[in-house]
Amino acid sequence: MQDLLTALCDSTRRSALALLWGGGEHCVCELMVRLDVSQSRMSRHMKVLREAGLVLDRRDAQWVRYRRNPDLAPQLVGVIDAVLAAEQQNQRKAG
Repeated sequence: MQDLLTALCDSTRRSALALLWGGGEHCVCELMVRLDVSQSRMSRHMKVLREAGLVLDRRDAQWVRYRRNPDLAPQLVGVIDAVLAAEQQNQRKAG
């Protein structure tokens, strides 16, 4: 559970997770551009998400592609859904 909380405590990781949560794969290069972070920083954030079991990765030539882990327990999916929904609401209020 601590890995999950650590993974979700950072806004960049939550944003990356939100992009992946809708389905499909995204390479680090796409995530870097969308979230305006460096390659090394994005890779470190994705490592945290991967180690928490939230995302899966695969190598594609020079890039690593990430996707939502389809085997997450329903309880964890519920927690992540709630966190991402709250984040989206906060962004709407701030924007």
